[in-house]
Amino acid sequence: MNRIVRASGRFMPTVNNIRMSSGQLGDLGSGAGKGGGGGGSIREAGGSFGKMEAAREEEYFYKQQRKQLEQLKDGLNNEISFHEEQIKHHKEAINRHKEKVANIEKE
Repeated sequence: MNRIVRASGRFMPTVNNIRMSSGQLGDLGSGAGKGGGGGGSIREAGGSFGKMEAAREEEYFYKQQRKQLEQLKDGLNNEISFHEEQIKHHKEAINRHKEKVANIEKE
């Protein structure tokens, strides 16, 4: 779950309790040992190809996260619709029972 925690006098996003800060990483795709390495030969070499690959990777994960959020939103909307339908059925049942009670009291 994404959270914001206060560290060193500023707020930084975290994902599953892992602190992320661009200041600690350096430039992504700038070569091995600078925060952009270890992601394959293109990224390890650095330069404009490494930066482009890092940007593509960031875009991919951004799109994946957006897709997951959309699926979560759709799922929650489906649950809301289900529960609203259940409320409708329960209200109808309550009204039927109230009518039965009223009919019994008339007799």
